[in-house]
Amino acid sequence: MPVSNYLDTTPAIGERVYLHSSCQIIGDVQIGDDSSVWCNTVLRGDVNRIVIGRGSNVQDLTMGHVSHKTPAKPEGSPLIIGDYVTVGHSVILHGCTIGNDCLIGMGSIVMDDVVIPDYVMIGAGSLISPGKVLESGMLYMGRPAKAVRKLTDEEIAYLRYSAEHYIRVKNNYLDGTKA
Repeated sequence: MPVSNYLDTTPAIGERVYLHSSCQIIGDVQIGDDSSVWCNTVLRGDVNRIVIGRGSNVQDLTMGHVSHKTPAKPEGSPLIIGDYVTVGHSVILHGCTIGNDCLIGMGSIVMDDVVIPDYVMIGAGSLISPGKVLESGMLYMGRPAKAVRKLTDEEIAYLRYSAEHYIRVKNNYLDGTKA
């Protein structure tokens, strides 16, 4: 089973969520309705919480973790992912906040205390340095990532389309049918 407790915390899984049998969901993790977590992904909410919104997908080989609470930083760095977010393959998310309708490109790394607002696309292989606060409606790329340009209306629409596509795919897995 891909879901396990950590001490006295148990993951909370919403309705019609797809968890691939090879993923690991550990501890204080909350996953919203219609979301999906794919092959060999690890979401480890042991020393802080992980919250994933509605309709989001966390794709294969992604690692999500957090930073613990300290006297100097009483909230630590939880991992918060909004609604309708697509997290591409082999992404590392560590103690960051991602808004709604975002796409995090394959192989990207998003570090502690980064804030990604709604409607942001992160290009594949990007590195978002600790504490960086991004601007809504922008494409970021590079190591370290920099704002490249404003997203087009078509790209903004694609952000939701991508998440909705993964909702259809996870429904195929859950229902055993092709939509």
